[in-house]
Amino acid sequence: MIKLGHLEPLLKAKGLDFDEGQDSNIKLPKVAIGVFSKHLFNSIVDKYHCKEVGRIRNVNFIKRVYILSYKKCKFTIFLAGVGASAIASDIEILHAQGVEKVVIFGSCGVLDSTIEDCSIVIPNLAFREEGTSYHYVEASDTIEVNPKYQKAFIKILKKFGFGYTIGSVWTTDAFYRETIDKIDYFKKKGAKAVDMEASAIAAVCQVLNMEHFIFYYAGDNLDCAVWDARSLEELANIEKKKAVVILALELAQKMSQQDKASH
Repeated sequence: MIKLGHLEPLLKAKGLDFDEGQDSNIKLPKVAIGVFSKHLFNSIVDKYHCKEVGRIRNVNFIKRVYILSYKKCKFTIFLAGVGASAIASDIEILHAQGVEKVVIFGSCGVLDSTIEDCSIVIPNLAFREEGTSYHYVEASDTIEVNPKYQKAFIKILKKFGFGYTIGSVWTTDAFYRETIDKIDYFKKKGAKAVDMEASAIAAVCQVLNMEHFIFYYAGDNLDCAVWDARSLEELANIEKKKAVVILALELAQKMSQQDKASH
């Protein structure tokens, strides 16, 4: 493997793209909320009458970026890219436009069948079985996730009556290669869930000196002889999933208030 060497990249993110009439010099709210589910994202944009301010553009897709107002705070909100390289690109682009903190949430698979469907999973460590993080930080088996805001988030969970599990996650690039042997291996290592982004988010934010918080709602169950989809399908248990949105908003508010207090 090629070593990291000097971390200054040749190609740097330039920020958002803009439609005619949008402010190309806009500095986004420092706290951004990333949503993996397109259905949840669209429902948030509609419910909170979010203002479109630009777009994240790639070769074959365009994702609109909005500003959301909640309890006198303003947040950036975006449809989070699924997979390590996609979410890394999103964070780089948003950081170039002024974002300094991210709250990102969506579904994950569980490696412990006692974790209830749609309950909350809080990663504190990620096993790095994706490739993106190795381009940001030195090679290692694991990386710390969510070093900040766990206590604040747990208070929010208790306030709104959500069950939760804290533990390590296995971050992979290849969900069709979640083999029985690998599942057993990471379960023995203590992993509670499997995802595709946590280790990369932690690595990118570490390099960019950003704060992050990732949480998941439990989806499919891999702790069984035959794969159990449970509520993995986007519209399954949708009302429970919609209820999770308030957790991200409340935590983003806490992060924003802390930022104001420090200044």
